Amino acid sequence: MAGRGPQPKNPKDRARGARGDHLTLINTPPASQPDLPERMPNGEEWPQHTRDWWAKWAEDDITSDYRALDWLDLLDAAVLHGLYWSGQTAMVGELRLRVAKHGATQEDRARLRKQYAEADSAETRRDRDKARGAKQTDPYGGLRAA
Repeated sequence: MAGRGPQPKNPKDRARGARGDHLTLINTPPASQPDLPERMPNGEEWPQHTRDWWAKWAEDDITSDYRALDWLDLLDAAVLHGLYWSGQTAMVGELRLRVAKHGATQEDRARLRKQYAEADSAETRRDRDKARGAKQTDPYGGLRAA
């Protein structure tokens, strides 16, 4: 005997059911970082701290595959950054949200599942040294039983 109630929906008909297994590939090449405009939108000059911040984004490998739209979004964040360093702190929350999307802090990168390669190379060095028989430091070497 079947259960009570109506027959369950087919999983294909469910709103949050199985999504298609297809992946859409987008073919746009990476773009180089645009220059900051001459002045901020409010007509003021860019704070030096914001100019330095913008330059650091260009140097970082995290932006090596950025497309034009990624840079435009980060440029909007630069405007908020400039306003913040000019003393207008009302939009600091929006600035934090925008830079978090780009992986500005270690916590943001962890959430985005991005990691700098140094951790991998350090692990590789450790494994290589272990294979060569290099003396490992004993983390408990200075401890004695009481």
